[in-house]
Amino acid sequence: MSNKAGFFKRLKALSLPQKQLFAVALCQRMLPNYQLFSEVCEFGQPTVLSTALDLLWQSQYDKKVKFNVDVHLQRLDENTPDPADFEAYGVYPAMDAAVAISTLMSAIQAKAEEDIVNISKLSSSTVANYIEALSDESLMDEALDDFVFSHPVMAEEKELQGMLLDIIEANPTIQADLVKGLRKDIIEAGVSNIGISID
Repeated sequence: MSNKAGFFKRLKALSLPQKQLFAVALCQRMLPNYQLFSEVCEFGQPTVLSTALDLLWQSQYDKKVKFNVDVHLQRLDENTPDPADFEAYGVYPAMDAAVAISTLMSAIQAKAEEDIVNISKLSSSTVANYIEALSDESLMDEALDDFVFSHPVMAEEKELQGMLLDIIEANPTIQADLVKGLRKDIIEAGVSNIGISID
């Protein structure tokens, strides 16, 4: 969600491989939210999510990579927490991370470009919900919107998505070096879209 003219218009104008790379990068950035929740609440296996992500990254540049999407979707489903079962707020960002990866896998299989683009909105809504949870409950609608959109965590999310879009737009042909470089940068940064880091 960049302030540059028509962020979603630009995102939708990307080729299918470019959209996929953009979405995989955002999913990777959401992973620490799940890892922390899993550790604290002793739920699920983060390796299920990271294995699915590894395959998604690899398939961006190695067309020989084959995996059974249905098997991974089943595992992801089994490892997606239900907010009704937990009191901890962390269940929401953790669920979003699992849902984002599942959505992306299904969308790539179905070549559903709209669903791939929507990963951008899902990541931003995780951030918005997190900021709302931090806010003073007395804030009314308009004040709450202002609070959410002016919050540093949201500013960072917009900046990162904008930067990612700039990089991918500048690379019409997806090369292995670009994919590996992006993956390395996000993993090394080690910080999720809501500022969680797993050391």
